[in-house]
Amino acid sequence: MMRASECYSEKELLNLIRRRLPRDRWPNRARVKDTTDFFRVDYDDIVVLNSVPYLIRNNEREGRFGLDDEPKFWVKRAINLLTGETNVLKWVFKEQFSAQIGKLVFECVRSPQKEARILELVRGRDDFMQGTTVPDSAGNPLRILSYIHGMTMSQITLSLGRDHEDFFHHFYPALLDEFIGIVKAIQFLHENGEKHGDIRRDHVIKDDKTSRYRWIDFDVTYRHGENRFGYDLFGLGNILMYITGRGDVTTHQLLRENPGTLDRLSGEDVNIVFHNRVANLRKIYPYIPETLNRILMHFSVGAPIYYDETGELIEDLGEAREELKRLCG
Repeated sequence: MMRASECYSEKELLNLIRRRLPRDRWPNRARVKDTTDFFRVDYDDIVVLNSVPYLIRNNEREGRFGLDDEPKFWVKRAINLLTGETNVLKWVFKEQFSAQIGKLVFECVRSPQKEARILELVRGRDDFMQGTTVPDSAGNPLRILSYIHGMTMSQITLSLGRDHEDFFHHFYPALLDEFIGIVKAIQFLHENGEKHGDIRRDHVIKDDKTSRYRWIDFDVTYRHGENRFGYDLFGLGNILMYITGRGDVTTHQLLRENPGTLDRLSGEDVNIVFHNRVANLRKIYPYIPETLNRILMHFSVGAPIYYDETGELIEDLGEAREELKRLCG
């Protein structure tokens, strides 16, 4: 196999960089790095994948377990020096963690092979991120992803309405329609025997170009035990709870802003995963329809049963949407 340094001379690489960056950002040298170890690849370095040179910019960031803006050193934004397109390069990163939902425990692990498989499955669909998989210099599956310009569903939710009542009556019905659309995208995965594995509100982005929500980051898989798609469904429930409450409605927030509402709540009214978040939002906002609130309660501590399939959730969401049409027009 031809080495990366043999594909392009340093002069050629510098000329390509100068076509893509303003003069004050031009590096003095073109540093081509091996792709085996992502920790050795840094800002202004170049990696060559399938004969295409990529100029590395910053590490991507995300939040998990209450940690916001944690750098993902194995995920780097880059510029395709041949086309000028912004891409995300995603190296192999081994990680394991456990997640408990009620009495169910899910053992989660990162699987680049699974993400590569799903990228092929969803190719051409505008409700998922798009990309290809190439081997790094050690033969590991490195994913090259198209960068999505847009806001997450959580950012958009918080930007709508003057207060919750204004938001719910004037903006929520359309947002719920969009939520149903992203649930149907997950249903497509499930019907094809795949799981997203890391459903969070910052993993769904509204593409500025298409105005469609798109799922990103599906390299996590989990051991499912009795409920194969359970972890995905609880993730969808958390997003629904967030958009319905126009953000997380927490017991701490209620104690500070409206302590009288706490008297209406019982231990069964909180989120089954995050016990400081209210699931029974109808007790806080009585104009939330019962059909919608009943869905939220499937993700509460007091839930007698859980959803087993996305189709069940979609059916209930359809009924809730019809009631909202009658109430909100």
